[in-house]
Amino acid sequence: MFRLLRLVAKSFFLTITVFSILFVMSTYHSVSAATYAAVVMDARNGKILHSENANLRLHPASLTKMMTIYVAIQAVENGEIGLDTRVKISKFAASEAPSKIHLKPGSRVKLRYLIRAAAVRSANDAATAIAEAISGSEKAFAARMNHTARAMGMSQTTFKNAHGLTQKGHLSSAQDMTILGRHVIYNYPEYYHLFSKLRADIGGGKKVKNTNRNFLRQSAGADGIKTGFTNAAGFCLTASAKRGDKRIIVTVFGGRSGASRNAQVAKLMDRGFKMAENHVALKPPSMPRIPFAQMTRVDTNVDSAPGRLRRPETVYEERGSSDAPLSLVDQVAAAISPAPKRETKELEKLKPLEWARPKLRPHQDHGAMGDRQPADGILLGTFATQWEANRRLTEVMVMEFVTLSLAKKFIRQKGGVFEAGFTELTANDSHRACTRLSARRVDCQTIVSK
Repeated sequence: MFRLLRLVAKSFFLTITVFSILFVMSTYHSVSAATYAAVVMDARNGKILHSENANLRLHPASLTKMMTIYVAIQAVENGEIGLDTRVKISKFAASEAPSKIHLKPGSRVKLRYLIRAAAVRSANDAATAIAEAISGSEKAFAARMNHTARAMGMSQTTFKNAHGLTQKGHLSSAQDMTILGRHVIYNYPEYYHLFSKLRADIGGGKKVKNTNRNFLRQSAGADGIKTGFTNAAGFCLTASAKRGDKRIIVTVFGGRSGASRNAQVAKLMDRGFKMAENHVALKPPSMPRIPFAQMTRVDTNVDSAPGRLRRPETVYEERGSSDAPLSLVDQVAAAISPAPKRETKELEKLKPLEWARPKLRPHQDHGAMGDRQPADGILLGTFATQWEANRRLTEVMVMEFVTLSLAKKFIRQKGGVFEAGFTELTANDSHRACTRLSARRVDCQTIVSK
């Protein structure tokens, strides 16, 4: 009897071992089959310095989340939703495959935590929750992502979801993801800081590590952006680094492992800095113009979304440089019983990058409101005629309507010229308006009008 039990036990463990080996081999085979593509761009003017298979339509994996986060920030800046809006988590969002933060269905989580989790931890459940909060459903949000992509010139991209797990027709290219990365850096510089965080607090006393932390630590000047991995995509990364007055963006698709992908990106990054010219004029990308008709009303009470096929082979966890797939046990555990987490703490303040160089004194945002210089208005500069001053005020009002809609315009003659700007702003709106206008290379200086 004892020998029989030993024989059964050996047979069982042998079967498990063989199954595990076959699973790993199938994983390796599909990753090794992923197509390689790469782009190196001078971020200052968008010039392509190196490319290989740049416009080939491939699976973008979690690089998708750059657009998810971009659209979320866009919605916040447009006043459609607030960072402190508590988003109701649907069963659909909570059921997403890892990487995830195990959101609990029915719970309410501040949007700021979801953005953090998607950016730093690459959480798929957080990405879907963001989509449902802003557009009411994943499908509607994907449509908005596609409108935004077209406005940016991403001609090879079609989004089907907010997280990047493999789905038929969900495709992009190395060049398009590099274009997107450039918009993330320059359109909303006050938020880009989030992508360089090695660790982030996502509420409830829980902290998560950045999936890109190894590259950020090892590559000189690296400050973002986003990793990705699925069997179909291989190991992907869009990364940016700044050295001196140069900024380079590199995108790689189809890496064979996290470590080899990071090494290849580092190699291309070094090549990019050598190839980039010195003293290049900064020409940031313009903000994509999306008609309001293509933006869906916010709905933070979504309980469900249309069903989508859950494929076991797309269940992976990004883990720093290894980006190793979850074990079979972890996959089953995640599918059966996702652990709920409560979100309560505040998001730390986001600081802007100091890259804009307006003709006026460069605007400096000093972080928390308590550390900022007093201000109740902004100055746009001096003009030769009153007509020119008024035209500039109108242009800026349209450009920054969200912040300046309730402000009061002023034009005053001073020494043969006309000063123009806005008053009756809060200190927060004054600094925010100047930060955003400076990012668009519009002269701006905060002032105290009293």
